[in-house]
Amino acid sequence: MSDEELKHLANEVRKGIVTGVHAAKSGHPGGSLGATEIMTYLYFEEMNIDPANPRRADRDRFVLSKGHCAPALYAVLAERGFFPKEDLLTLRHIGSHLQGHPNMNDTPGVDMSTGSLGQGVSAAVGMALAAQHWGDTYRTYALLGDGEIEEGQVWEAAMFAGNHALDNLCLIVDHNGLQIDGTIEEVNSAMPIADKFRAFKFHVIEVADGNDFAQLRAAFAEARETHGMPTCIVCETTKGKGVSFMEGQVGWHGKAPNDEQYAQAMAELDAHDKEGE
Repeated sequence: MSDEELKHLANEVRKGIVTGVHAAKSGHPGGSLGATEIMTYLYFEEMNIDPANPRRADRDRFVLSKGHCAPALYAVLAERGFFPKEDLLTLRHIGSHLQGHPNMNDTPGVDMSTGSLGQGVSAAVGMALAAQHWGDTYRTYALLGDGEIEEGQVWEAAMFAGNHALDNLCLIVDHNGLQIDGTIEEVNSAMPIADKFRAFKFHVIEVADGNDFAQLRAAFAEARETHGMPTCIVCETTKGKGVSFMEGQVGWHGKAPNDEQYAQAMAELDAHDKEGE
């Protein structure tokens, strides 16, 4: 796909995120919107997947380690055709297969149930180790938040992945500088992120703008060409990207828009579509 085609899809994914969180009257729009380009590139360009056969044995695996950003995962899965886009209106409703955090037992396309921060990456490392052990060709991707990597379990998993040279593993750190309680510097900074992963025997790729498809394309191509060690792509992103009043605002980490804010957000996203025509 061209970058312009991917931009259009990302905008549709953003509409799905905002629509779902508004319908739920709760959820996490900020990080979901900021990671939209990463998720869109993974599901439409990078990963070997089949919406008609979500459990295909040779599929690439994806783990949303920052599980609270489920609105982004659900929106991209719906856009990719794993389930109807109308299901996004049931986010967090009783009986829905789209709960506040991903559930691999109920949702087509979800490879791992996540939510407790720091734990998803360990599951991803296990998936990569299993592929290495059995000689399988699938790759495993995991998306982490820069607040999430304050968790010690992340670094235990990274130590294991580096020590076992899991070159079929690609971690992506969504580095927007914000978490629920403020900036990462105020709470418990994990900086310098890139140097830390290098110390754990990772090949590290730093992306200056993780909301730019050209830069993401180059980074994932480099990751595929990396052998003998796992890869970590550190992406600088803007929390709340695409909705003006949410961009860079920590207050939108876990808050739903009201009716007026929803209308404004959707109008802005519709305008983005027209700009791209």
